[in-house]
Amino acid sequence: MKSCDKLVDAGRRHFLSSAGAMTAAAAAVSVLSTEAKADQAPSTLIRYPKSRLGNVADLKVNEPLAVNYPDDDAPGVLIKLGQRVVGGVGADGDIVGFTTVCPHKGFPLNYVASDKTMNCPGHYSRFDCEKGGQQIWGQATQNLPQYTLRIDEKGDIYAEGVDELLYGRLSNVL
Repeated sequence: MKSCDKLVDAGRRHFLSSAGAMTAAAAAVSVLSTEAKADQAPSTLIRYPKSRLGNVADLKVNEPLAVNYPDDDAPGVLIKLGQRVVGGVGADGDIVGFTTVCPHKGFPLNYVASDKTMNCPGHYSRFDCEKGGQQIWGQATQNLPQYTLRIDEKGDIYAEGVDELLYGRLSNVL
């Protein structure tokens, strides 16, 4: 039997150092291509509608105000929490907006004022409204979608986007 005389004995150390160098090179190419893409205008930028949801005068501390955003088939709430929070707007930084549809299976969420959470009666997921809708319990695999809000000089509250995908949609804007 004839053996190949062109084989190279790499050894474990040589193999691992070569693999590490290739991994580092691939990571560098990935970072450079990401930076190049950041300089370009996105090709599929979602344009959210700017919708007036209410006025600061309509809100009472810890009482949700029912709204719909980004369209009439997307129920949500505005809540004045009474203390500055993540994503909060207004003079006190305490006004937030969330969808009221659970991101797990689409059940309608209920606001619990005592602990400032949105709760799902279906599979018991809970979301902390003071921490940007962060999931704190249950079956959901994503945080609660939070609205990007803006308040004008008259106190009108406008939604201008959503930070997570709404349940049952391929895109938040249909």
